Order: sequence, then structure tokens, then C-alpha cells
Amino acid sequence: MTTRRVRSRVLLCFVGLLVPAVLSAAMAGGPAREAREGGEAEGDPAVERARREVRMLDTLYKTAVVSVTDTYRRGQPAIMVAKDVFKAMDEGGFHSARLVDASMAPLGVDNDPKTDFERRAAEAMRRGETYLDEVVGEGEGRRLLAATVVPAVHPRCAECHGVEEGDLLGFIRYEVPIR
Repeated sequence: MTTRRVRSRVLLCFVGLLVPAVLSAAMAGGPAREAREGGEAEGDPAVERARREVRMLDTLYKTAVVSVTDTYRRGQPAIMVAKDVFKAMDEGGFHSARLVDASMAPLGVDNDPKTDFERRAAEAMRRGETYLDEVVGEGEGRRLLAATVVPAVHPRCAECHGVEEGDLLGFIRYEVPIR
């Protein structure tokens, strides 16, 4: 089977498992502690659309990881599937997403914060924030950088990372075009 076919099947399975879980997670969401930088973007309808897109993507990805972890108890951690999806979204030109460590004990060096925004987001998550965003660029190149907290929400996550359930692992960093 070709790589493209495998990727398509993985994406279809990934999305197929999500629909009921995403709907219930979206309805159950509670208030989050948020921090925003660049207050001049407040009230800009295009920025608000990008923030809504981040919320939707975040619910989708996190629900999928938990659902896949619950369904397939052996084998690769579900976050590896999410990383494949992150790559496909980036290659398709839709948005970029990256898992970033905030625990200061990453399982891989690729997960270290790499940009100023990611370093500020890691600090914010360690202070207990659950969301941080910033508008960057100008005109057609404007993008929303956003970070959403990733705690160890599943026993398998906690076991693999050597932490307690609920402990901070890191965040997902999104870069979404503002249209």
C-alpha cells in the first residue's frame, strides 16, 4: 500500500473515531484560564475566527488522542498518530501544530520549546495558564500563534511520562492563518 493510501486510511479512522467524542467534549468544556498577547487584535473578526478554529482543532486532536488510547491499549502512543495528522495538515497548507514540552523533562529533544512564543507559552503553562495566543505578521501574512495546555489526562500518558494523572506535560502550539 502506498504511503498516501496509508495516511488517508489513518486519517479516516482517526476522524471516524472522533465524531461522538468531539461533540461530547465540546459540550462539556468549562472555563479556561487564558492569556492573550497583543491586545490590539481584540474584537477583530478575523482573529476571533482563527481563535475559534484553534478551539475546534484542539478539541478534535485531544479527543482523538484519548479515544485512540482507550481503544487501542497496546502499541504506539496515540500522540504519534496526532503527530502524523499535524504533519499532514502542515503539508496541506492548512495550519501547523506541534507538541511542545513544558514539564522540563521531555521524552524527546524535538519537543523542547524552540521559539520565543513557545518559551513564553511553556512558562505560562507552568504558572497554571491553559491558553496563550499572539497575533504575528501583517496583512496577508497575519497568523495566530496559540498554545493549549496538555496535562497527563490518561493513566497510560502518566505511566509513560512517569508523572501523576493531571500533571502538566506540555502544550500544543498552533499556527493558524488569519483570514
